[in-house]
Amino acid sequence: VVSALAVAAGQAVKAGDVLLSIEAMKMETALHAERDGTVVEVLVKAGDHIDAKDLLILLIS
Repeated sequence: VVSALAVAAGQAVKAGDVLLSIEAMKMETALHAERDGTVVEVLVKAGDHIDAKDLLILLIS
């Protein structure tokens, strides 16, 4: 489950910035940007149920 979004479309991010948080089995995990870039589109919203390999955020670098 997506618990929180930390970015929006059009936002610049740097490597290591938190993009969103997910919760699974009562553990919350933050997902970080691998490299500098710009968020093109956020494909999920808080509360969405997600599966492995789902595309969550589109970034360009």
